[in-house]
Amino acid sequence: MNRSDSWLDRPLARRAVMARIAQASLGVGILENFSQPLSAAANPSGKAKNIIYLFMKGAMSHLDTFDPKPGSESQGETGTIQTRTPGILFGEHLKRLAGLSEKISVVRSLTTETGAHEQGVYLMRTAYKQINSIRHPALGSWAVHSMGRISKELPGNVLIGNGNDHPGCGFLEPSLSPVPLADPEKGLENTQSPAYLSENNFKRRLSLADRIDRDFRGRYEGLQIDAYNQMYREAVRLMGSEELRAFNISLEPETVRTAYGDHRLGQGCLLARRLVESGVRFIEVELGGWDMHQELFTQMSEHGGQLDQAMATLLEDLEAKGLLDSTLVVLATEFGRTPKINENAGRDHHPGVFSCVLAGAGIRGGQVYGASDATGRNPEGSPVSIADFNTTIAVAAGMPYEKEFKAPNGRPFKIGGGGKPISEILA
Repeated sequence: MNRSDSWLDRPLARRAVMARIAQASLGVGILENFSQPLSAAANPSGKAKNIIYLFMKGAMSHLDTFDPKPGSESQGETGTIQTRTPGILFGEHLKRLAGLSEKISVVRSLTTETGAHEQGVYLMRTAYKQINSIRHPALGSWAVHSMGRISKELPGNVLIGNGNDHPGCGFLEPSLSPVPLADPEKGLENTQSPAYLSENNFKRRLSLADRIDRDFRGRYEGLQIDAYNQMYREAVRLMGSEELRAFNISLEPETVRTAYGDHRLGQGCLLARRLVESGVRFIEVELGGWDMHQELFTQMSEHGGQLDQAMATLLEDLEAKGLLDSTLVVLATEFGRTPKINENAGRDHHPGVFSCVLAGAGIRGGQVYGASDATGRNPEGSPVSIADFNTTIAVAAGMPYEKEFKAPNGRPFKIGGGGKPISEILA
């Protein structure tokens, strides 16, 4: 067999070999995602140093949250409340966010053609439609790619929630994928060497792995191999680092944990705040369960309450710690829900119009951009594409949204999908 025909010449195969070597010899299980470049190459016009991205997976109803239609048949059982901003109403479950309306900007005229969850989630996270021929990077990977890591010890990109269908780094280098944390209360798992492995044995295994690695690099050179070497070196260093405390929310006072809420979203937002303090560039917190085809008004009481408690506390906490001016907080979902209430007291998929929210660094608060019509079915003015929304995030963070990046197949792509930023809400 010619060397060029070897399966080891394939990047994923080489990475798999390095993973097996490291895991078998070192007992390390967190190798990926720790070799993002450390830099500060962002556009100086951007204000956001960090991004917290709250993703409401399942399609959050705009009519029952940020775009209610009081007096309309489409409003259903959800009441409305006046915010601190004159003329702006929210759904009744968002009482605390209504009191913080001067800090947030609601985009009410988002629209898409994609009304299926998998494709819709992919589009919102990447700004590109899902196709078989290429996988696009999610916004967090773009953020670290263009802005660099902040911390020398911690990963630049973290996902708190179920990451099974996350686009990850797409066609960018694997090290830019988010580090997944399924449960915020468990923090970053697999960071301790196995109990059976003494410190001396661990050091011997490090030495053995290094010898194998030198031989491997001599025969199979490439950026993928170098990147993976860097990954496990940084993972090993992190295992003994005090920086791991950032992932341990049990170190927070009980009053703070209670304020965020005894639920996944609340504790995830608390962890996100801790990671921002410690220098993690991009943190996504995911909450599922918004696909309310049945008993929507009953479910909204729980989900709306959790969202209100978690996001309001996050904004207040960031401000109290002097972090809100440098942290962009995004609240997103894949599409909206129908104005018509179905026979099961729920709402079905509705890509025609929906709402998302921006707050913090780079954003002018206390306003609504765009509008839906009287029933919440279609945009009435200033329609916003998902690419426009993602590009607005990129501008707020100073990412080079106009620059073209080439995928391995030679096709050009832009951060944010080449959309037009919403200048009216940018600070």
